[in-house]
Amino acid sequence: MEGEGQGGTTSVENAGHSDGTVGKALAVLDSVAAFDRPVRFSELLARSAYPKATLYRLLRTLTHQGMLDFDPQAQTYAPGLRLVRLAHTAWQRASLAPVASAHIDALSAQVGETVHLGQLDTGQVLYVDKRSARVPVEMFAQAGRVGPAYCTGIGKAMLAFQDGETRERLIAQQSFHAFQPNTLTDAVALRAELDAIRARGHAYDDEEHESGILCIALPVLSRSGRVLGGLSVTSIRDRHDLDSLRALLPQIETAVRHIAEAAEASRFPENQPSSVAVQVEKREAPCPD
Repeated sequence: MEGEGQGGTTSVENAGHSDGTVGKALAVLDSVAAFDRPVRFSELLARSAYPKATLYRLLRTLTHQGMLDFDPQAQTYAPGLRLVRLAHTAWQRASLAPVASAHIDALSAQVGETVHLGQLDTGQVLYVDKRSARVPVEMFAQAGRVGPAYCTGIGKAMLAFQDGETRERLIAQQSFHAFQPNTLTDAVALRAELDAIRARGHAYDDEEHESGILCIALPVLSRSGRVLGGLSVTSIRDRHDLDSLRALLPQIETAVRHIAEAAEASRFPENQPSSVAVQVEKREAPCPD
């Protein structure tokens, strides 16, 4: 997931430097969330680009505002209730998942394979919904996870249908890494792939992100051509090849059309998250020595 690493500065903290105090605070939130468990100050400090006093001040402010919760016994930080409520509001108002749910159900029942719904988030894929195959397969993509756009079918489908300026900006946000022998590892190769995807209308992941995993994906487009999200059908090499996945295109195209129509009817993404005000208990962590 973006922002995770074995040490040093996280990518989200690098971004936070250019956005002032708010950007720094959001970067710290991302750092806490990246651990997927309650985390101690010393662990955050080991990965942080910020001085000890700055990190402590940001954590204290986030705790006061209910965005983080501090456990005084375990001396750990975790996402707070206010953040959960904001996330729930955003999920309902800014996520494509609620309007797409019934159509994903129908597609999953028809094809019997894993169906993913995604949206772009700072150049990466945010998986917002998923239906598992009749015979489930363990894979990276899960609802709520962030994955690379340049080597996933759903990511490439969304990148390919952006306008030229937006596409270049999103390409510049990719951090190329050779996950598999088939992975695209530079912007030149990615541009050529995106041109081909736009010409044929759909994208593939041919074991580019995970070994044995392949998919076919289409963008979800508004009537004006704006990319609202992406939809993919994912399987394993033992059950499908790209030709047999391509045979599922009529069902995927129907689902994409219905999702786009439902999004237009709900005026997605014009709806904006409403403000969320909550009362929080202020529990201040002592500044570590």
